[in-house]
Amino acid sequence: MKQLKKDVQAVTKGLKALIKKSERVTKVVAKLEKGQATKKRKPKAKAKARKKAPAKRAVAKKKVGAKKRVAAKKKAGARKKAPAKRAVAKKKVGARKKAPAKRAVAKKKVGAKKKVAAKKKVAAKKKVTARKKVAKKKAAGLTATDKVLRIIKRSKKGVDAPTLIKKTGLEDKQIRNILFRASKQRKIKRAGRGIYVAA
Repeated sequence: MKQLKKDVQAVTKGLKALIKKSERVTKVVAKLEKGQATKKRKPKAKAKARKKAPAKRAVAKKKVGAKKRVAAKKKAGARKKAPAKRAVAKKKVGARKKAPAKRAVAKKKVGAKKKVAAKKKVAAKKKVTARKKVAKKKAAGLTATDKVLRIIKRSKKGVDAPTLIKKTGLEDKQIRNILFRASKQRKIKRAGRGIYVAA
């Protein structure tokens, strides 16, 4: 039942919408009919004016016809002179059609040369950057850990933390961190309490 009610309501809505549309259409048709009726009445007045002025129109038409004939003759004369120019233009177009293959080959060669040049530039830049990196590493010198490890390797009996502080000029905490890290990496050993030797 509920479904039937819904269906009936939907149908009634659709019918209402159709009725409204048909009313609009009838109004539009009525307006168009009124407009056509007024247009039919006006031409009678114009027809009287047309009957009075046929002679003037005939004269004007003759003048326009004469002008058109003169213009047509001039165009015909110009067309007769033009064929030679057209033939020359066609030859040029034919030459242009033959040339694209050569241009395409030339463009491919230029493109290949550009690619090779670009690759060379990239390779050169990479070499320069690699050299700069190596130079920077050399210029930077030894790191703090390298300094400490060198001192430890030179000494035969071993070195303690206070002597490393004196020789390197680093702080106590920094030296102790370096020693801890190096012993974990097994670069140095403990020879005794607070004395370190190369591994």
